[in-house]
Amino acid sequence: MNQRPTLDATDNAILQLLQEDGRMTTAELARAISMSASSTADRVRRLTDQGVIRGYRAIVDPVALGYELTAFVRIRMATPAGKPFFELLKSTPQILEAHYVTGEDCFMLKVIAASMPNLQELTARLMTFGQITTNLAFSSPVNDRPLPPSVDASETADSSPSMTA
Repeated sequence: MNQRPTLDATDNAILQLLQEDGRMTTAELARAISMSASSTADRVRRLTDQGVIRGYRAIVDPVALGYELTAFVRIRMATPAGKPFFELLKSTPQILEAHYVTGEDCFMLKVIAASMPNLQELTARLMTFGQITTNLAFSSPVNDRPLPPSVDASETADSSPSMTA
């Protein structure tokens, strides 16, 4: 069983700042949390080694790439999901997220599509695995939100470092 790393207020401050700007230099990050650059770099390295920081990437607007539609597809399966289903999930780049969920449905997927015919083709492939329900998103008022501080942060809130802009 993997044990969740304990994060202090400084770790949480680093995570919040990097989620807001993943391109922030170590020097900028160190200034913002009032630590030396070497101590800050050590903490970022430790957070990465522990798997807390899983990577850095650009967040691209799907509409700018021609994906006009965002939909949520729920799948209800009569039999457990097998290898072909998981291969489809992994090999279909329009499936942005896949969640195994409670309730009558088995999986909930977040998908993007260039058009209704494109979405229909994707859902037709998914229908081979079970009954589906598709909901189109009119808008996404909360999207790509940074994660809140760790639950450990409430225990160390009084010792949080100052964060300057």
